Amino acid sequence: MYQRHPRVVAQEPFWADLQPRVALVERGGSLWLNCSTNCPRPERGGLETSLRRNGTQRGLRWLARQLVDIREPETQPVCFFRCARRTLQARPTLWISTPSPSWPLGSKPRRAEPWHFQQPWFPVAERPDRVELVPLPAWQPVGENFTLSCRVPGAGPRGSLTLTLLRGAQELIRRSFSGEPPRARGAVLTATVLARREDHGANFSCRAELDLRPHGLGLFENSSAPRELRTFALPPEPPRLAAPRLLEVGSEGPVSCAMDGLFPASEAEVYLALGDQRLSPDVTLEGDALMATATATASAEQEGARQLVCNVTLGGESRETQENVTVYSFPEPLLTLSEPNAPEGKMVTVTCAAGARALVTLDGIPAAVPGQPAQLQLNATENDDRRGFFCDATLEVDGETLSKNESAELRVLYAPRLDDSDCPRSWTWPEGPEQTLRCEARGNPEPSVHCVRPDGGAVLALGLLGPVTRALAGTYHCTATNVQGQAVKDVTLTVEYAPALDSVGCPERITWLEGTEASLSCVAHGVPPPNVNCVRSGEARVVEGLLRVVREHAGTYRCEATNARGSAAKNVAVTVEYGPSFEEVSCPSNWTWVEGSGRLFSCEVDGKPEPSVECVGSGGTSEGVLLPLAPPDPGPRAPQIPRELAPGTYICNATNQHGSMVKMVTVSAESPPQMDESTCPSHQTWLEGADAAALACSARGRPSPQVHCSREGAPRPQRLRVSRQDAGIYRCLATNAHGTDARIVTVGVEYRPVVAELAASPPGGVRPGGNFTLTCRAEAWPPAQISWRAPPGALNIGLSSNNSTLSVAGAMGSHGGEYECAATNAHGRHTRRITVRVAGPWLWVAVSGAAGGAALLAAGAGLAFYVQSTACKKGEYNVQEAESSGEAVCLNGAGAGAGGGGGAEGATEASGTAEAPAGGEVFAIQLTSA
Repeated sequence: MYQRHPRVVAQEPFWADLQPRVALVERGGSLWLNCSTNCPRPERGGLETSLRRNGTQRGLRWLARQLVDIREPETQPVCFFRCARRTLQARPTLWISTPSPSWPLGSKPRRAEPWHFQQPWFPVAERPDRVELVPLPAWQPVGENFTLSCRVPGAGPRGSLTLTLLRGAQELIRRSFSGEPPRARGAVLTATVLARREDHGANFSCRAELDLRPHGLGLFENSSAPRELRTFALPPEPPRLAAPRLLEVGSEGPVSCAMDGLFPASEAEVYLALGDQRLSPDVTLEGDALMATATATASAEQEGARQLVCNVTLGGESRETQENVTVYSFPEPLLTLSEPNAPEGKMVTVTCAAGARALVTLDGIPAAVPGQPAQLQLNATENDDRRGFFCDATLEVDGETLSKNESAELRVLYAPRLDDSDCPRSWTWPEGPEQTLRCEARGNPEPSVHCVRPDGGAVLALGLLGPVTRALAGTYHCTATNVQGQAVKDVTLTVEYAPALDSVGCPERITWLEGTEASLSCVAHGVPPPNVNCVRSGEARVVEGLLRVVREHAGTYRCEATNARGSAAKNVAVTVEYGPSFEEVSCPSNWTWVEGSGRLFSCEVDGKPEPSVECVGSGGTSEGVLLPLAPPDPGPRAPQIPRELAPGTYICNATNQHGSMVKMVTVSAESPPQMDESTCPSHQTWLEGADAAALACSARGRPSPQVHCSREGAPRPQRLRVSRQDAGIYRCLATNAHGTDARIVTVGVEYRPVVAELAASPPGGVRPGGNFTLTCRAEAWPPAQISWRAPPGALNIGLSSNNSTLSVAGAMGSHGGEYECAATNAHGRHTRRITVRVAGPWLWVAVSGAAGGAALLAAGAGLAFYVQSTACKKGEYNVQEAESSGEAVCLNGAGAGAGGGGGAEGATEASGTAEAPAGGEVFAIQLTSA
């Protein structure tokens, strides 16, 4: 740590100062120096330095100067000013404080005495441009230490420098040089590292970091070029060498050299040599193991003891193994025959010879001494043909006995022999599988044998693999021939084969006629001749001899033929035919045809072949008519089902090739019930009050159906006359022996109209100018037409669309009187009346009592008028009475009343009063319902 203590004079009030007090400048860089004072009016001032300057700036109490291209340190710059006849100076001094080594760890250092040195005030920084890693050994043994050394010359200041040794990206050691003096430059870092297998091929490098950031500069880094380390492991044991101890001249022998524990095994070099001959090994690696194989070839020049060498080199070190190999010469023995192909009776000499040092033996008889041949003589006979002779030679080499041998065969020439063992007089072969037919003859040269049938038939393909067929059976003349003569022999070939049942000897289908005699026999082909038995399915008894045919003999029989080569089976279907016959169950004498049933007459006839049947009418309506018959097997071409069928007697005739038969059939026709709109209408109408009656429903059918109708839901109560409650849905059911038919009937009940309600709204009195409404509701079926009759002179009367409502807006005295509502339909007419009064001063004068009021109302009723018209006059309004009415009501001007004739009921008048206020007349309307 650097500290500067400026020189301060306490007794003087003025001073001079130089900034920056401490600076670190990179070589070739620049720096501004600032010289200042607190003197109010300095006379002059200056800044002295030995470094190169670029420019100066001045003020009253300061000046600044730029130093450029700084390459040497500045020892002592001087800043001065002249103030009050005194010279003020600023000379920075570099104070270096070093802690005592005896300070305990973690304690605060004691203040050290300042040491005054004339050292550079501006130290110059050098970048780590050169970072060098000392070269590594070419090969480094695994498990031994090696030294890594890094050198960074000239870089500084050293106190800001850090060096790191790296294995790839892994840091091995890192060292900082903080605390070194400012002048110190360059650094060296050395480390001892244990070599490992995984270090093989690893790159080692050194990284330098110069950290000048505390001095206002940056962090400068550089690294050395990487150096690759090659490590190896070579065990002290020599390699394992394997080779033949003896090697014959001209032969090859395998050589192998193996060694374990090598690293890296791929870098190992192998040297193999036999004497002066260097071998070319084939090297294979498996982990840390090495295997080198080669082939050594011995030459005549190498005969004798030779040395085999294997040398393995790795990392500049070698391991070697040597073995002795003896190279020897041992020629093959020679075996000769004086007559290799001797005629029968010829004398033959056999000789066995070998090299000069070898001992030979001929057929177990040794020669007298090594190097001498061995011999024997014989008179050739047929038994000596293909006789083998064996010559054996032995040689002792380096304490080991070696052996070689040679063999030869004698051929004796003689005429052919056809023996029964090689060519039998009779052959028996099964048919089918491929066989090799052999008729071999002895003889030398080998005879040729030919076997031909005397009749000029087949020729046997002797010695060839081929199928055996029954066509090859017969007797053959066999001849064996060679240059020494010939031999002749007759041979018989028998071919056996399994039985066969064909359609000629055993047909699949046999037809017998009932009542005749027949036998079931099947003929089978086969060698040896097969035995044939026939058994009916489901039985165990064998069928033999003549049979008196009955239809029970029909069925399936299984015939089986058997011999020594196998068996064959076949199913034989026996059909027994017979003439037609009728059965009552399958063809009844009486048949009832039901219309719409879809049934046809079924008349099945027993007979084989199946008889043809035809039924023809014999009289009456059925004369000459064909009765449609149901086919025995229904199909797409079944006869069409008749809509009508004539009842009567039909004659059925059944015929096949064995005869015919006739049967009489009586046919009757019936039908199920049927109802439609004509016999049972779906909509029927009754009139209320009429005598009660049943529904008009009947049904067609044979026999005649019974019809019963009932109302759905609640049953119809028993009553003498028709009520509207009898309306509803009825279900009618017709039944006979062949089925039922149902029909739904809707019954409607019509009745006379009745005015059920005639009401006024509002129900109380209405003053003149008020509004009122009359509502008329009628009950009738079909619905009634509504019409009205109003008092004469009643104006401004309005009717609803169906005439059920009469309304008046702005009632006046002319609206007083009797109103009548009439309801009309096809079965009658009904009316009701209601009385309307206008109450006012005139009423109080005219009416003094109840009797007088009644007389007045009667007089008003006499003034009523009824207007009924089909056309309206000009200026009148046409109002439809009802939806279905053709009548019209004409209202002249502001109102008119429509009405109809008929009886009227009595009206009851309701009492009412009206008061007249001063200044005008007041009218009131009193409504009375009838």
